[in-house]
Amino acid sequence: MRKAIYCGLIVACAALPLRAQSVPAADTALAGRVDSIVRQVLATTGVPSATVAVVRDGRLAYAQAYGAARLEPRVPALPTMRYSIGSISKQFTASCILLLQQEGKLSLDDLVGRFLPGLTRAREVTIRELLSHTSGYQDYWPQDYVPLLMQRPISADSIMTRWAKRPLDFDPGTRWQYSNTNYVIAGAIVEKVGGMPFYDFLRARILEPLSMRSAVNSDAGPLPPSDPTGYMSYGIGPLHPAPAEGSGWMFAAGELAMTASDLARWDISMMDRSLLAPASYRELETEVLLKNGVGTGYGLGVDVGLDAGHRVLSHGGEVSGFTASNRVYPDDRAAIVVLTNQDASTAAGAISQAIGRLLFTVQDATTRAKVAEARRIFEGLQRGTIDRSLLTDDANAYFDDVALRDFAASLGPLGTPQAFVPTFEEARGGMLERVFRVTFPGRTLRVWTYEMPDGKLEQYQVAAQN
Repeated sequence: MRKAIYCGLIVACAALPLRAQSVPAADTALAGRVDSIVRQVLATTGVPSATVAVVRDGRLAYAQAYGAARLEPRVPALPTMRYSIGSISKQFTASCILLLQQEGKLSLDDLVGRFLPGLTRAREVTIRELLSHTSGYQDYWPQDYVPLLMQRPISADSIMTRWAKRPLDFDPGTRWQYSNTNYVIAGAIVEKVGGMPFYDFLRARILEPLSMRSAVNSDAGPLPPSDPTGYMSYGIGPLHPAPAEGSGWMFAAGELAMTASDLARWDISMMDRSLLAPASYRELETEVLLKNGVGTGYGLGVDVGLDAGHRVLSHGGEVSGFTASNRVYPDDRAAIVVLTNQDASTAAGAISQAIGRLLFTVQDATTRAKVAEARRIFEGLQRGTIDRSLLTDDANAYFDDVALRDFAASLGPLGTPQAFVPTFEEARGGMLERVFRVTFPGRTLRVWTYEMPDGKLEQYQVAAQN
């Protein structure tokens, strides 16, 4: 239920066992590069397993599982296994609220007090503020472990009594602060207005219409032995099976478990606008502003923003023993799902971000030629030379004698690059910007160029990669 940490790791390569679904021939190149990314991150972090789904052009392009679903006895991870998705569940809860709004049964701007009048300042807090984490209700689970209290069962009413009847952490709408308590309250509202248990409503209105047949309510009980075991570690020590939360703690805030492919079905429905009304998707995906006009970077159950110029809706998830990442690029009709079976780990976010960079680096003949050209220029600079026919007048002026000496003195000793990889491209100022990652033993550099319409380079820059 806690938000998973995202991290853009660049890691060393090692092979791990894997089990795969069939891959369309057109995506063979994608498969190989995704495999390499996932193996690298798992080898570096020590996370036992990951299951990955990649959507391109609005369809599932690849689904794969890597590593061990269980360590003793060792059981290989399979793409058909279900992993807990933690707080990624929150966008499903927000969508339940939006479905009820479409039916005229409530409004995002309704006050919580209309449905749950006994909560703190319930006649000042709106449903929208619950779903956007701007309500002020205190989070009941900020820890990255399972406290003793949470190992015993609890009800949603008890969570609200204990945490939603305390003084607010701030006035409604004045700050953004992540809080699982908000979603327990939202789930209770769905039950009251929808007239049925929360998960029954979610299953009938979202999971079944989208044929998400693997999805289960992991709050009702542990995943069966046919699914992965969740792990944790103390410090950088060995892995241990993670303790289970008591039933009730994940209600409406982190209760779902499913395969990566089924979560990809949900992502595709967001691209297709196939479940909610267009106005509801706009509500879900629009950044909520604080009362002072400052943006929160959050919509309703999703982070909203730009990733290298591409609109992205994302969220992490973490419950005991599992960490997850989900990234949807609706305008590009692409998505990345990564589910892992170790908590408090950056692996899911690192894999997701690396695959995202891969998806938006077009590997056609033109790009390959540009990579080769950029590498030749780099190797020339290591020797203090440059092919001036490739440059504009401005760039030629930039590469004066002092510049060439400094490039040779600083880049020459690094030797031959281990890799020269394109990571990003985007139009800017009438030019095309391209970014490359150049790796050496123990060092990574960033190269970025600006190319004019006639193909000449207006800029070629080199800097240390942070």
